[in-house]
Amino acid sequence: MDTQEALRHQLDTLGDLQSIVRTMKALSASSIREYEQAVGALQQYESTIELGFAAALRDRPGWERDALPAGAHPGRAVAVVFGSDHGLCGRFNEQIAEHLHDHMMQSSGETAVRPRLLVVGMRLAPVLAARGVEADEVLELPATVDEIAATVQAIVQRIDRWQPAGLTRSVRVFHNRPGQRLQSRPTDSVLLPLALQRLQQMGRREWPGPRLPGAFMAEPALLSSLTRQYLFVRLFRACAGSQTSEHASRLNAMQRAESNLEDRIESITGRFRRLRQDAITSELLDVVSGFEAVQPD
Repeated sequence: MDTQEALRHQLDTLGDLQSIVRTMKALSASSIREYEQAVGALQQYESTIELGFAAALRDRPGWERDALPAGAHPGRAVAVVFGSDHGLCGRFNEQIAEHLHDHMMQSSGETAVRPRLLVVGMRLAPVLAARGVEADEVLELPATVDEIAATVQAIVQRIDRWQPAGLTRSVRVFHNRPGQRLQSRPTDSVLLPLALQRLQQMGRREWPGPRLPGAFMAEPALLSSLTRQYLFVRLFRACAGSQTSEHASRLNAMQRAESNLEDRIESITGRFRRLRQDAITSELLDVVSGFEAVQPD
């Protein structure tokens, strides 16, 4: 049976939880803004890399035949998957794990070789393992926007270690992206090899400046460097987008939790008030009964 003291303790606990939820909501909302700004800041950098490709491939007939030489094989593919390091974000990790598992099942008929799997997010690895997908390596997510660059550099180093440099490398990235109403949507894209059609468009682009560019390094080294920078930008965007989606999912989960807490607090408050009113009524009845008992006949 509930007592006033027990209900008061529950209200105090729910109040503490409500404060925590509001703090997490504020942190997630602030983080979403920071990661969105980081993605926006990449646009100029990405445009510069595309201009680099346009300059390197300008007036180079037959380059598309050299980009992927006959018989070139990308070797064992690499899949980079972004999850989360922390919980309280709904089905964030489950969604991307299911998406990756479905993709691997669909592509299993195309090749018998499973891609090397680089998981970024400590909580995602056991979710994948539960679906029979084991990670080759697991990295922690960056704690702040400023740490994304170091994490992406570490990812690129793993890719370089697993695959030889060049345009023939095969890399695909899987991550969640923010959707409508703070819902996460899993997505994937091919990072390498570069799409030949896109490279053709870059090479034919009209140069924006009054002077044509010149290259100061050998073409293979230049293309390799540009490819590495392109890979960096795309991975940075995927990491920032994933963490934006994670905080959006956490914000959504905290909003649901806040609504449930408010309903719970309202229910317990009503029970507490009824118990207090019953106690007051009982005390008043005792006083009236005692008063009547001492009155002379």
